[in-house]
Amino acid sequence: MGVPDALEPFRTHAADALVAFDFDGTLAPIVDDPEAAAPMDGVAAALERLAARFGEVAVISGRPLAFLERWFPEPSGVTLVGLYGLEARRLGERADHPTSGVWRETMADVAGLARMKGPEGMDIELKGLSITLHYRRRPELEGEVIAWAEQIAGPTGLRARPAKMSVELHPPIDEDKGTVLQRLAGSHTGPVLFAGDDLGDVPAFQVLDELRAAGRGVLAVVVDGPEVPGALRDRADLLVDGPAAVADLVLALGT
Repeated sequence: MGVPDALEPFRTHAADALVAFDFDGTLAPIVDDPEAAAPMDGVAAALERLAARFGEVAVISGRPLAFLERWFPEPSGVTLVGLYGLEARRLGERADHPTSGVWRETMADVAGLARMKGPEGMDIELKGLSITLHYRRRPELEGEVIAWAEQIAGPTGLRARPAKMSVELHPPIDEDKGTVLQRLAGSHTGPVLFAGDDLGDVPAFQVLDELRAAGRGVLAVVVDGPEVPGALRDRADLLVDGPAAVADLVLALGT
């Protein structure tokens, strides 16, 4: 399927359409320093323009909401969902998941423990309601980081999720990119697009499958790259080559 044909239903039914994107590896290139990640040039402004025409434009990410708002400050019109659904800003209103607040102290405690007793060389990113344990700068630590995350998850009640060159620790709340996309899609009647590149995006692609089976128009965009799992490529209606190609797709949606 070519890009123009794939995007035509979204242009035709823009007012009822939902278009949603992962951030890292999709809108923004993967970088060694998570704080240095930034969307491709022009993408943030292009998504804001789309938000004025489409039913809804969303960024659904494992990043904290505060980080996403660096690039999409109000009044951008772009829905932002952070920490896999634990934080959100939609229609100008900010909200945390109703059962998430009690876990902030636990996360801070676990981050402190990781600094003191975790594998030496592991990078620790505390996100308020989640923690990412990175081994991108020290790939030889992969086994140690995974083992440490699984070891600490049990007694603290947290859940460990694999990610690109990292492990994420989350509260035991049944919330992910799939539940988020399902809720957002329920607010619209038109076609649904989701673009992602990582294991954390799989639940969203599963929701696209369910919507497709129910007769809804969908477009699964997988952003290819050296770290993209082969099983994720198999889910693609449209396979694009990295964040630069996603930027082109965003611009094409607006034409």
